[in-house]
Amino acid sequence: MIPVVIVGAGPVGLVLALYLDHYGIPCTLVNDESTVCAVPRGNTHNARTMEHYRRLGLAEEVRALGLPADHPTDVAYFTRYGGHELARLPMPSTAQKRAAVRTAAATDQVPEPLHRANQLYVERVLLDRAKARPRVTLRFDCRVTAVRQDADSVTISTEQGDLRSRYVVGCDGARGVVRAAIGAEYRGEGGVDQPVLGGRAIAAHLRVPALRHRVGRAGRAWAYWAITEGFATNLISLDGADEYVLLTSSADAGGVPALVRRAAGADIEVDVLGHRRWTPGVALVADRFADRRVLLAGDAAHLFTPTGGFGMNTGVDDAANLAWKLAAALTGWGGPALLDSYERERRPVALRNTAAARELNRGLAGLAPSAELESDSPEGRRERARVGALLAARGEQFASIGVQLGARYDGSPLVCADGDPPADSLVDYTPSGVPGGRAPHAWCTAGRGPGDSLFDRLGDGFTLLRLGDRPPEAGAFTAAARAAGVPLTVLAVPNPDVRDLYGRDLALVRPDHHIAWRGDRAPDDARAVIAAVTGHQGRTGDAR
Repeated sequence: MIPVVIVGAGPVGLVLALYLDHYGIPCTLVNDESTVCAVPRGNTHNARTMEHYRRLGLAEEVRALGLPADHPTDVAYFTRYGGHELARLPMPSTAQKRAAVRTAAATDQVPEPLHRANQLYVERVLLDRAKARPRVTLRFDCRVTAVRQDADSVTISTEQGDLRSRYVVGCDGARGVVRAAIGAEYRGEGGVDQPVLGGRAIAAHLRVPALRHRVGRAGRAWAYWAITEGFATNLISLDGADEYVLLTSSADAGGVPALVRRAAGADIEVDVLGHRRWTPGVALVADRFADRRVLLAGDAAHLFTPTGGFGMNTGVDDAANLAWKLAAALTGWGGPALLDSYERERRPVALRNTAAARELNRGLAGLAPSAELESDSPEGRRERARVGALLAARGEQFASIGVQLGARYDGSPLVCADGDPPADSLVDYTPSGVPGGRAPHAWCTAGRGPGDSLFDRLGDGFTLLRLGDRPPEAGAFTAAARAAGVPLTVLAVPNPDVRDLYGRDLALVRPDHHIAWRGDRAPDDARAVIAAVTGHQGRTGDAR
């Protein structure tokens, strides 16, 4: 019997397969297409996703993809390409981000800054890594037709025959069969009615060789908007050269070349390599993420508008949360409440993140440029100043570190509550040792390479951090973990600044790098804490 079958080989399914392999769990990845996605989709791998790639040994390979290392990642707004520049949000190149990490403080919280590279490229890297892992079996051109479960297993019917598995995870998107098999339905908000990215929109893969010359070298950016009365286009650079993704609600598929020429104000060459429809503003979350042995992750569990770049990244974090729980259940040290916690922890995060993305998309509604925008008159200059100020204020869309790193699992049965968590914020992340949140990051040595991060030193199971220069002994925890068969690493971190981040002398960190428990001394009953955080008891009040 296969331990885990993953349906869908997008980035979420591939990351889940790689995490399961990391924990020593074999899996089979089933995909109805012959390979991974061949058209551009998401462009943003946020700071949390890059941490996951780092853990899987993929961060440097991913950073080599996309724009050249010296290419700025600015967002530039024009009336037309080659026309008036309305606003520019400056953002660093990959090389500048690397330099900032090399000189960062020991307690800096972003060891892996956000990276711009289209899924088109990153999925190939993930697939190549999956192909090289002996515990990952790939079945492409294999369409799933039905999913049925009983008390002990799940049967997956495919056009190539049946597969029997202990667990099934649906990473097969909005139209996949797994969500339907458990009767889960999306709830939430549909599209938005607004002139800029409202209604129905198109994403098109284009080759536009002349665009670089229209904006000039000094105007290089990652995203090029053209906004004027009657239309709006966003051309996102894929390679820093000639290929782009166009996002617009101002044209149908047949009118894409004409729209881009109109936005450029010139009869330039525009080759359409592919296109798809999408709905701006959508914020939908499944009413359930699991039914016994069948679970959902990624788009099968939640659908996002792309504004803010939260969709794929939320799915990758789903995979990180779910993988260690599946591994614990399959190897015997996970309790009966462990997998039940997946929905309870991840669904609130999905609701939070979809709402944030929708609000960012709705922020475009107030632009409404007038006919004077392109005029060289005083009225035109005033209108450009007005629209430019509105666009410049949209920087929070691209500075969402609070969403990226601030997801918390407060109220989870696997978290021993202790103190008040920091306020949630779109743009600010406050590191905190309060259980439920991401473990605060620190650099343990002067270097900034592999092995230098605290995250590099955490174990594949739980990790007990002994913080400060005179931390309590770890014997009670090691004995309790050994008795329960729970993998536990004990790590001394003497830096007092790191101890201050955590606020206690001891902190128990989960395999997904969220804090499960903390204290200034070992608990009276360490076995109760280990039982709580591994799903062997439903309530954690007595384990504090």
